Amino acid sequence: MGLKQSLIENNSIRLQASASDWRAAIKIGTDLLIASGAILPSYHDAIISSVETLGPYIVIAPQLAMPHARPENGVVRTAFALVTLEKPIYFTGEDEPVDVLITLAGSSSDEHMEGLMEVTQILDDDESETGVDLDKLRRCRCQEDVLQVIDTALAKASA
Repeated sequence: MGLKQSLIENNSIRLQASASDWRAAIKIGTDLLIASGAILPSYHDAIISSVETLGPYIVIAPQLAMPHARPENGVVRTAFALVTLEKPIYFTGEDEPVDVLITLAGSSSDEHMEGLMEVTQILDDDESETGVDLDKLRRCRCQEDVLQVIDTALAKASA
């Protein structure tokens, strides 16, 4: 399932959320997916445990985190959640704060990789210094704004 369709079906977009730390930020996204039935609470616990053990491997670009764990840790079906934060948070060991989180729950290794590729494609911006233009997502104030950003990015990528 694609990012856009997943966000719609799971009602899993939260914009300008407030989080006290990285654990709370991750919980916002996983709570949306738990509520939709896409993941079990154990998936959230696995993400937290992995970050505590392995470090902030989920910070995949400046200011962007992609919380995820292994499919067997509680994924019911492939799904995404998108969270933007009102105030950025820091992960232990990271110099840059994070204010955009895209939670990925892949039901298999293939689904996981496809999800990662799609998110990368949507966020890829040749004009941005980092290659990722998160400002478009930061400016979103409603679900329709987010869906428009995704549509525009996919159209640009397929052109």
